[in-house]
Amino acid sequence: MPDPTSGKPATLSDLLEAGIRTRSVKWELREHLIAGIRSGETLFPGILGFDHTVLPQLENALLSGQDLVLLGKRGQAKTRIMRSLANLLDPEIPAVAGCDLRDDPFAPVCMRCRSMVRDLGGRTPIRWVPRSERYTEKLATPDITMADLIGDLDPVKIAEGRTLSDMDTIHFGLIPRAHRGIFAVNELPDLPERMQVGLFNILEERDVQIRGFALRLPLDLYVAASANPEDYTNRGRIITPLKDRFGSQVNTHYPLSRELETAIMDQERKRFPEEEYTEVPGFMKDIVAEISRRAREHPDVDPRSGVSVRASIHNLENLVSNALRRSLRLNEPRVVPRVTDLAYLVPSTLGKIELESLGDLSGDVVFAELVRKAVSHIFETGWSDYDFTDFLDAFGDSRSFVVSDTLPATEYERQGAAFRGVRDLWTRMNAWSPEHRASVIEFVLEGLTLRGKLERQEVSGSITYARGAR
Repeated sequence: MPDPTSGKPATLSDLLEAGIRTRSVKWELREHLIAGIRSGETLFPGILGFDHTVLPQLENALLSGQDLVLLGKRGQAKTRIMRSLANLLDPEIPAVAGCDLRDDPFAPVCMRCRSMVRDLGGRTPIRWVPRSERYTEKLATPDITMADLIGDLDPVKIAEGRTLSDMDTIHFGLIPRAHRGIFAVNELPDLPERMQVGLFNILEERDVQIRGFALRLPLDLYVAASANPEDYTNRGRIITPLKDRFGSQVNTHYPLSRELETAIMDQERKRFPEEEYTEVPGFMKDIVAEISRRAREHPDVDPRSGVSVRASIHNLENLVSNALRRSLRLNEPRVVPRVTDLAYLVPSTLGKIELESLGDLSGDVVFAELVRKAVSHIFETGWSDYDFTDFLDAFGDSRSFVVSDTLPATEYERQGAAFRGVRDLWTRMNAWSPEHRASVIEFVLEGLTLRGKLERQEVSGSITYARGAR
């Protein structure tokens, strides 16, 4: 009879009476994918920018029942894609109670469960396994052992009198314990060759060899893996038989547009209680995204490792954090990042890029260049057709504008009152708060400087913008 607490079948007989049948995990994924495509639902939530490139290939692999390897540089959502596959599993499935392998009560593979079903028949106890327990992920590392992946003999069970021919003497590793689920391997080529051979054997030949003890184990698995393209070649660190095992190879990529990169930044950055009075101007988000995009093309940045989208996300978080520090110290009501806050992105940028050159100052030099190019590009994109004549003429031969990441926003308004055209700039950018206006004026001043219309001088943390000699 069903479990009185949950109302779900509690024995094999209950399953049969309820008409419940099981199917392979690849068939299960395929059915849910087909249903999702027909209904038009979002099958891979949170995955942005892959709708017309990666996701169609991923769906084809699932419809074909093919194991999958995702090739891409770091920070291209490979792990997130693999984890999202679990959403296509049944909410829960029945398994033989007490089994380490979550054995199918209708087709058990382990000796214990086969014996239990044979002896107990319809009275075989059932437990229900949620989909969250059916996704197993492992980061490949050089120190991983065969026992970790496949298993080893259990000395305690041998001491209890079991023989090596008894399957119960084995303590199973990650792959057998992923039976009837998804097994994901991050950075597959980092597995030592011996481990790759073991992985191939258990997935292709269903032959588990543990200390000379061979066992046929027909595991039901969907296998997904990620790898860097540089390593996933015959000349790299992957053995050909394992490479051939995967049915589909799907190449990921970085966001194809700055708009997509900013959308990912907005989606992924951490939020805190101060969010309700935090405002990040669109041009500041664009600058942060452009820094990463420029870094991916910079000649001094190693193209093989790439520049992760996490660089953009963490840079945006640090940008907001520095604006928050200023708000707290100056007791300003709103948190709005400025161009001068970009200097505090060095830690979150240089930690994400690998430079080709090795000079002590090369990182700072490259970062400064990335910021200049990013600010210039975003400025010209939005202000190329704007006439700054009145604003520039207001500088005269001696008037200047001073900015700093520690300067109150009210000081920007005080200085701006002496410059014609400033209010037009604020109106154009819909800058209604003093903090937003300070951000706009910094952006315009830096943009005009990079255009060659103003000169800047930095002294003791403050930057002075003035008109050069004419």
